[in-house]
Amino acid sequence: MSEHRHGTPPSDTALRVKALESLLVEKGLVDPAALDALIDTYENKVGPRNGAAVVARAWSDSEYKARLLADGSATIAELGFTGRTGDHMVVVENTPRVHNMVVCTLCSCYPWTVLGLPPVWYKASPYRARAVKEPRGVLRDFGVELAEDVEIRVWDSTSEIRYLVLPERPPGTEGLSEAELAALVTRDSMIGTERALTPDEARAKPEAAE
Repeated sequence: MSEHRHGTPPSDTALRVKALESLLVEKGLVDPAALDALIDTYENKVGPRNGAAVVARAWSDSEYKARLLADGSATIAELGFTGRTGDHMVVVENTPRVHNMVVCTLCSCYPWTVLGLPPVWYKASPYRARAVKEPRGVLRDFGVELAEDVEIRVWDSTSEIRYLVLPERPPGTEGLSEAELAALVTRDSMIGTERALTPDEARAKPEAAE
């Protein structure tokens, strides 16, 4: 498990999880090494970092971007990110005239391969219902104000097709490396409920791509 910062007491949930983990290990039901490997996979390998790497490559390599928009699954796999939830990926691009947002109205289908675990609000009924009926209002609730002439496209994920938003590249990022660009990409910007961070915002929010 990840360590807590000094001076910050663990939450009740974290304490319960730790107690359960200790009990399972004590009874021999869980191998500590396997548990650590599983946690590391979801925290560091499977998650928004993967999606951020895809976006950063697309921002910096026009040929990769073209392939990504033409065949999301195969092009994402070029970076080694594969898995059952990423077998049928479609990537949609945000532009100054079009803003894309992803929802799953039937359940909570979600591309774990590139986004990690889904946020609680993504699975909640209010988001799933309102995203389709009043997407502009939902985006406003997330702090995204769009001009009236910007078209909003809502994509409904299913078990067969899952979507990833390619956010607009923030201005003033010319010359940044792929790693620096990836730090500007948040999970929510790849769902479409947030814009990618500016460099100043990323410095103020270092955990953004986690």
